[in-house]
Amino acid sequence: MKSSFFITFEGPDGAGKTTIISMVAKELKDALLTREPGGIDIAEQIRTVILDKNNIAMDARTEALLYAAARRQHLVEKVKPALEEGKIVLCDRFVDSSLAYQGHARGLGIDEVLSINQFAIEKMMPDLTIYFDIEPELGLQRINKNKGREVNRLDLEHLEFHNRVREGYHLVMERFPERIVKIDASGEVGVVFKKTMELLKEKII
Repeated sequence: MKSSFFITFEGPDGAGKTTIISMVAKELKDALLTREPGGIDIAEQIRTVILDKNNIAMDARTEALLYAAARRQHLVEKVKPALEEGKIVLCDRFVDSSLAYQGHARGLGIDEVLSINQFAIEKMMPDLTIYFDIEPELGLQRINKNKGREVNRLDLEHLEFHNRVREGYHLVMERFPERIVKIDASGEVGVVFKKTMELLKEKII
């Protein structure tokens, strides 16, 4: 197994990536599992502000900047030290989320949001990104059925917003085809997990 490998997991709301990444972490026992926004105390505090259902007045640029700020702190405090120790890092969301959600779905522009994030991450991109693709209708159905799942401000957006998010992810995949691999997330969890592990074995094991 290769050491020091940065893997991010992306997808629209309800794609099941958080479930899959937890399963992957159990298989790769020495890997570091973390998430965005969050993963460390400061970033978790910023997460609370971003996802608070009461913060409906939040401006799109404010939202993008808060994500970038949380990302920066998480990167320098947790991700980079782990990679420097030779670990595999599994991260639930990273910069591609901002490009899809704020860049495309919010209409700020993928290039503009990428610029903000390049300042935050100093061009440190993942070695591999696994994108879990799903129709927004199905993803939202899953969210509604999963009573134990956190329901945040973004989950409450209209279907059209989630359609734009998926469209944004497809644009990001076209931009970074050497890094992003798509997996169909519409099937059963076990099937999606099997496909994910097969991909990881091909790439890093």
